[in-house]
Amino acid sequence: MHISYQILIVFVLYSVLMLYIGFYFYRKNETTEDYFLGDRSMGPVISALSAGASDMSGWLLMGLPGALYVGGLVNSHIAIGLTIGAFINWSLVAKRLRVYTSVIANSITIPDYFETRFSDDKHILRLISAIVILIFFTFYVSSGLVSGAKLFEATFGVQYSYALIVGTCIIVTYTFLGGYKAVCWTDLIQGLLMMGALVAVPCMMLYHLGGFSASFESIASVKPENLAFLKGTSFVAVISSLAWGFGYFGQPHILVRFMSIRSIQEIPKATAIGIGWMGISLLGSCLIGLLGVAYVAKFHLSLADPEKIFIHMSATLFNPWVSGVLLSAILAAVMSTASSQLLVSSSTIAEDFYAKVFNKEAPVQTVMLVSRASVLAVACVAFFISMDRNASVLKIVSYAWAGFGASFGTVILFSLFWERMTRLGAIMGMIFGASTVILYDKFGKSFLDIYEIVPGFIASSIAIVVFSLLSSVRPGTKDAFNQMLREIQKG
Repeated sequence: MHISYQILIVFVLYSVLMLYIGFYFYRKNETTEDYFLGDRSMGPVISALSAGASDMSGWLLMGLPGALYVGGLVNSHIAIGLTIGAFINWSLVAKRLRVYTSVIANSITIPDYFETRFSDDKHILRLISAIVILIFFTFYVSSGLVSGAKLFEATFGVQYSYALIVGTCIIVTYTFLGGYKAVCWTDLIQGLLMMGALVAVPCMMLYHLGGFSASFESIASVKPENLAFLKGTSFVAVISSLAWGFGYFGQPHILVRFMSIRSIQEIPKATAIGIGWMGISLLGSCLIGLLGVAYVAKFHLSLADPEKIFIHMSATLFNPWVSGVLLSAILAAVMSTASSQLLVSSSTIAEDFYAKVFNKEAPVQTVMLVSRASVLAVACVAFFISMDRNASVLKIVSYAWAGFGASFGTVILFSLFWERMTRLGAIMGMIFGASTVILYDKFGKSFLDIYEIVPGFIASSIAIVVFSLLSSVRPGTKDAFNQMLREIQKG
């Protein structure tokens, strides 16, 4: 694809803006709470759009439209599952997690919360959860870098290795300098950019296709099976798609947004904004893939890679300046997720390993220095993993999403709603959840081909209940749980 200088200028300006935000917040981080949670001062708009942007990544503008283009409406079940999961997460988890991690105990990471919730003075939960985060997120960041590099390569004609270096440097720089506030403010911009692109592109497609009626008539004549919502898929396949919603309860880079919001009174507003953004964005993404069938057929276009339907439409339907903005939306999606995951990974090394286990007397500035060094370390490992352009990005993301959902998600839910849960229950829930995800993917799918998060979530939940009932509750944990309930009633 020929790239005009206008598109390159827009992209460069966008990248400079992201870096400026990182430099702006560099001197505003005086404590680890500033760097990792933005001093718990994030408003509802920033919290909601940051959670959405850090969650959705490049799959929203490439993977999902491509899936709808190939398989039609049957592939929209994953969007439904994600929307339901996100709504339940905001409605049930956000308020309780915010109260417990600020009022009951000053926890600034998820492992921090687990340790204080279960009075784990041996740091077992902290170490297990920190290792899980570090392993999964290193590969998760790698998948983002691979996606970004391939996008640079396809959109701007840059060689893969150079594209990987450029994308990595931009993401690492503003995460390294600005910390959580920089990530959240860039997420706000990127979230608005993503939603705007996902509204503009399908609207322009509909204009050129002659409206909804003409578009769907064209789809029905070319690929009628793409208009079937359930036909052609099994009950197990539908459950697997909907089950992606379970993953939300255990994603550290999303949960930390709940911990940083300014007050629990603003959570309902943030919920409405976040779910509204998500609904509009997912609908637009699905429409691009669905309408792409009609557009390609009507104008006799060639589309070798279905996942590039958004790129193709952005470059075809708009002038170069607007195309540059729209194409930057894909980069925004990739960058927002990778930067959030880098920050969580660095907080795991600095806070959960260094400051809380190895050097409890470390001064704040030293912890922040270790954190920034950790951003570079994790990014370097992820970079070398990303050098393999044939790496299975989808498989890595699927494992990470299922692993976090089955190991952390169940522990988060039970810990916030069941006062009888114990430290042993939490430990075994994490172990059973993560192990089941890995083992079921390798051996279980030959018996029942269902997404591994389903058996993982069930196994983890059973382990939590059984081992909690077999062990005693640590002193003070019930009192803290009841204090959380009283604080919520006050709010």
